[in-house]
Amino acid sequence: MVNINGKKRDIRIALPSKGQLAEKALQLMEKSGLGVKKPNERQYRAAIPSLPGVEVLFQRVGDIAVSVRDGIVDFGITGLDIVGEIQDPQKNILVMLDELGFGGCRFCAIVPENAENVISMGDVSKLVVEKGKNLRVATKFPNLTRVFFEKNALFDVDYIVAEGALEIAPLIGYADMITDLVSSGLTLRDNRLKILEDGLILKSQACLIASRKNLIDSPQVMDVARRLLEFIVAYLRAENNVAVFANIRGDSPQDVADLILGKKVIRGLQGPTISQVITHQGENWFAVNLIVKKSELAEGISELRSIGGSGVVVTPVNFIFEEEPEAYRKMLAELQVTNGR
Repeated sequence: MVNINGKKRDIRIALPSKGQLAEKALQLMEKSGLGVKKPNERQYRAAIPSLPGVEVLFQRVGDIAVSVRDGIVDFGITGLDIVGEIQDPQKNILVMLDELGFGGCRFCAIVPENAENVISMGDVSKLVVEKGKNLRVATKFPNLTRVFFEKNALFDVDYIVAEGALEIAPLIGYADMITDLVSSGLTLRDNRLKILEDGLILKSQACLIASRKNLIDSPQVMDVARRLLEFIVAYLRAENNVAVFANIRGDSPQDVADLILGKKVIRGLQGPTISQVITHQGENWFAVNLIVKKSELAEGISELRSIGGSGVVVTPVNFIFEEEPEAYRKMLAELQVTNGR
């Protein structure tokens, strides 16, 4: 239990209640060793057995950011676009991890394809002058949009907040252009729309956020923050890597290490782990253990073979723990506290 604003309660983490983010967030927690135990599908509360004293609440993605901002919950997983849109004058929302590996999209400024002379935000500025009246922009994210347009010196703008499909707004004439989330871009092409060349407002995906005030006020909340970061970061690091085991002839562990360290891919995170193989014939063989990026595995196997590697075995990696996660150090710096707190 923690004492937040004079009230005792469990530490809380809010997860999306529905949609693709909900499914992916639960998968992330499970694979990170922080599996959520939900009594039944109709309940909006759950527990994390590996984190006693932590309560899971299921909320809409927009409500999660508000709850964290107001300190009602301590942690949350939501979209970075949602966090950017929420009014947070006290800057109480602290983004602990801005890339959780799912829910990726781009938030962009978009115009009709037939606006042939409008390919950049500078052209939009000219369009405002030509029209002689305010530009009308339909959007679901007026705050993010306003900040972006004002950075581009566009102030004569009417922001039309709309729900549902925005792509039709320019076609039926209630907006000159839109700002919207884009994944594949297929919907834009089908509706004869185009993204401005410099129209990227935000790259967004699911993120882990925390209440800055609650972190500072409660050592227990800070302890849970470290656990969350340690396990989620260790899983995310491991997800893109594999463990490679191979046998290599050599006169000594140092000779084998020199061969490996002379290569680009198989150098590993800090270097190889090398141990002697006790052979029947008494030959000098050494077993090496390496961590290699999945995307570079083929090149890594070629490098091993080029230095005499054989019996290569590749296995998945579940976690790669650091001495202290960089994300945790960044959080401490952001909070202006030290490890000794």
